[in-house]
Amino acid sequence: MSQVSGSEAQAPTRWSIVGPGLVVAATGVGAGDLLAALVAGQRYGLTFIWAIALGVVLKFALNEGVGRYTLGTGRTILEGIHSLGRWASGYFGVYTLIWGFSYGAAATSSCALAMSALIPAIPFWGWAVLHGLAGCVLVLTNTYQRFERLVTALVGLMFITVVGSALLVLPRLGDIMATGLPTLPDGSLLYALGLIGGVGGSITMASYGYWLVAKGWKSDSHIRIMRLDCLSAYVITGIFCLAMLVMGAAILYGTDMTVSGQQGVVTFAGALGNQLHPVVRLLFLIGFWAASFTSVLGVWNGVSWLWADFIRLMRQRDVTREVLNTTGAYRFYVLWLTFPPMLLHLLGKPVLLVIVYGALGAIFMPFLAIVLMVLLNSDRIEAPLRSSWRSNLVLTLSLVLFAVLMGNELLGMG
Repeated sequence: MSQVSGSEAQAPTRWSIVGPGLVVAATGVGAGDLLAALVAGQRYGLTFIWAIALGVVLKFALNEGVGRYTLGTGRTILEGIHSLGRWASGYFGVYTLIWGFSYGAAATSSCALAMSALIPAIPFWGWAVLHGLAGCVLVLTNTYQRFERLVTALVGLMFITVVGSALLVLPRLGDIMATGLPTLPDGSLLYALGLIGGVGGSITMASYGYWLVAKGWKSDSHIRIMRLDCLSAYVITGIFCLAMLVMGAAILYGTDMTVSGQQGVVTFAGALGNQLHPVVRLLFLIGFWAASFTSVLGVWNGVSWLWADFIRLMRQRDVTREVLNTTGAYRFYVLWLTFPPMLLHLLGKPVLLVIVYGALGAIFMPFLAIVLMVLLNSDRIEAPLRSSWRSNLVLTLSLVLFAVLMGNELLGMG
């Protein structure tokens, strides 16, 4: 991936306000988020609209915190983590390495699932390998600006297909509208918390600051525009999740049909085709593919920035944040996401890897919430840019939520 040129690092105009946030939205709305919202609609109707809205607010606060720290200090979020001690950046590095190995297989599998249903002539593993290679090539051979335009086009495709499919099922809601009251059905607390926590990504939020720099937004003068950009990201995220919940409620609620696992998405697409029109099945699968592939592109691009920054800090290299994406560490991580996970398509996930991945992943979101609370309430950032009581309240709620989810995840491993 090329270095950002001076012409590409201009101050934003009113026509370029939305940019990195759109990449965040596209990356954060992956197959797992869409499936979780679909299952919520199938089980509880429209009940958990409030959970999606709350998830949008909490993830916005976390993402805005990453952007505010980056623009307000001129330092990367990894530099902030490193300032807390080498243990913090060490945990981050270990987590990123293991997470990437597992995620590389999961993300390309989601793409392959949709494409296998659309074009079954190519085997599943073939589609998975092709999508990993496509992500690798597109990230390593494009500038950020071209990358952003590609993601924007895919988000537009997602809107036409996913949101369009949801609009087609609205007349079927009927009496289900009564389930839209914000309640918490018996036994659904952990499910609701999981839905809230699943809105809009996890480690990829830490990539936001690097995309801001690549866009040319590098100082505290861009904070207001960053907030608008970040808000747009989570409004879009909420719309996609809401569309899936509505479809799940309209088609599946009150029926004997259930969806589980990613294969359930293909089953649901078939139900859409049977009840509406075969074309709707195709539209939905294309939208699911676009959501999956934008996550591949976003992670291949964004988390590789994080890894490159981690290596820079560990080895104390004199590399500026603007050119991290030209380093060998950046290219290594793109290749790490692409090639080793291909083995998992053939061998399955080793049990030890699954256990370590789950444990480290459960800790990450509480870790990020604590990091932001410390960084944004200390002298590491100028006083006018420190968190207000409202921001601290939302970050505290995020910490409590993710701590509960962490405890449930770790207990489930026992």
